[in-house]
Amino acid sequence: MSISNTSLEEIKSRLDIEEVVSDFLPLKRKGQNLWACCPFHDEKTPSFSVSPAKGIYKCFGCGAAGDAIEFVKEIEGLDYLGAMRYLGKKYGVQLEETEITPEVMAQQGRRESLFIALGFAKDYFHQQLLHHHEGKSIGLSYFKERGYNEQVVKQFELGYSLDKWDGLLKQAKVKGHQEDTLVEAGLVIKKDEKVYDRFRGRVIFPIHNITGKVVGFGARTLKADKGAKYINSPETEVYQKSKVLYGLHQARHAIRQQDNCYLVEGYTDVISLHLSGVPNVVSSSGTSLTEDQIKLIKRFTNNITVLFDGDQAGIKASLRGIDMILAGGANVRVVEFPQGEDPDSYSRKLGTDQFKAFLNGKQKDFISYKTQLFLDQAGDDPINRVATIKEVVSSIAKIQDPLQRAVYIKQCSGQLEVDESLLIRELNKKQLQDSGGGRQVITVPEVVPESPPSPKNLPDTIAVQERESIRLLLNYGDHQIEEGVNLRQYFFNELEEVEFKTATYRQILGIIKTDLQKHGAVDTRRLMDQASSEVKKAMIDLLSERYEVSSLWMDRFSIYVPTEKEILSNVVFSNLLRLKYRIVKKLIAENREELRMAEPNEQQKLLQVDVALKKSRNELAKQLGIIVSD
Repeated sequence: MSISNTSLEEIKSRLDIEEVVSDFLPLKRKGQNLWACCPFHDEKTPSFSVSPAKGIYKCFGCGAAGDAIEFVKEIEGLDYLGAMRYLGKKYGVQLEETEITPEVMAQQGRRESLFIALGFAKDYFHQQLLHHHEGKSIGLSYFKERGYNEQVVKQFELGYSLDKWDGLLKQAKVKGHQEDTLVEAGLVIKKDEKVYDRFRGRVIFPIHNITGKVVGFGARTLKADKGAKYINSPETEVYQKSKVLYGLHQARHAIRQQDNCYLVEGYTDVISLHLSGVPNVVSSSGTSLTEDQIKLIKRFTNNITVLFDGDQAGIKASLRGIDMILAGGANVRVVEFPQGEDPDSYSRKLGTDQFKAFLNGKQKDFISYKTQLFLDQAGDDPINRVATIKEVVSSIAKIQDPLQRAVYIKQCSGQLEVDESLLIRELNKKQLQDSGGGRQVITVPEVVPESPPSPKNLPDTIAVQERESIRLLLNYGDHQIEEGVNLRQYFFNELEEVEFKTATYRQILGIIKTDLQKHGAVDTRRLMDQASSEVKKAMIDLLSERYEVSSLWMDRFSIYVPTEKEILSNVVFSNLLRLKYRIVKKLIAENREELRMAEPNEQQKLLQVDVALKKSRNELAKQLGIIVSD
């Protein structure tokens, strides 16, 4: 399977890393760059930086780095072609691809084959719903009865599975899909040498990952005697229930815009809220909420509103999941529906405007809600009231922000009619238990005298200066050093006879020169396209800057700190001097080693070389302000 170069270049020409990353993370501007908590490792303080100007991202915590294509590959677990298909869809580029034949399909990677099979199944079920007489009379009629319009049917790619044993299986084989792949994708079941469709005679709810790829299905029967009401895809290599939220693909932009995510239980709840003009909603699809699902939501907002069915037993069963949300650092509010109602039924009963008003008017802070819920159930029983206090404090202990904890303790003190100091004592006790219990023992580490570093352990000083040279070239190559001469020209003139010793920096230098000769100008994004993954990562490290001087800080203290760009000529000149100085020092050391091993008739020539090298070294040292002892 291949995509034409024309299509690839069209996608690359439209790429905007800010647009791509912001589909997954809430980015906040600080200085020239955008920042967020890294999606590739757990962290509380943002260290993930995106540079729109350079088209790159860099995490200063775990070291993850790349461009927009690499980001999509890493966050979605895709190969290069998969990432380009995702980006092509995002930017509306019609990809020119070779036709998928059975022979080509056999060569597809295992994971990609599963996605292709699931995508085929989604299209098949959707077509049966819209065009097959059984699908229209049963499936489409059911959706219309629930008020689902054509737009929402298309948006969620709803479908119908025919009430026959092998409808999907037969059609999939005609299209070249392998039986083993269909079994592995959870689309068909193989039992006692019999192979048959998993979903039969049911309306279909495709489950999408965050990029819009179908990873599984939920299927609802419309007959009372047809077994379980809902059956779902089994877990596969591409579908882990604990890592997927139903509706997140459709809701992610609305969640970011409204800075809030409504959390419901089922597929129909999600769709009904969309129909009621509430698109920022997701579902855990009937499973208990997990840490991975909470992290998914937190990519887009820190505010989660949980919608509870009017069922007290169900509410209490859901409280553990909300404690996990608190522990994950999010803010939680709740809305409780009247007895016997759920988001689906109540939204249809009230209509769009009244339902929105209900959601806005009935939101309650979770801690206050939980406190009142347990107090109502405890009544005047002192034992139950003590249990209530412990329950409430256990939730407050999950909150990461100490200021928030303090506010909740004060608030709950009045609500529980318990002295604030007692709640603080219980909170400290709970936090100590959660951290492992017992008394903390502080030990003083033994101080060991540090021995002088071995020369072998010292950093390669030439490599350090080579790195700095490449950093300056990549970041400021087009900047004027003197009239009519830019930094890149100046470097190449000064280093014409110098060969870099470090392989990575030598390769980057070669790519820069080649690109300059070919295009007459240098573009960092084009450079990275030509580089290997190792060299590309090194280039991104050199293009990334973690710290910027705060203008607010400078204004407050009336201290002016010049930027590197403002003193660029001095920086470049100093770097070149240091590079040359260190190269000469190394040449002196190598020459002296030769002198020590040389025959008498060779020593005179080597002594002359030593004198010449020391003269060059001394001149460079003088310009650098370095005192040389020999």
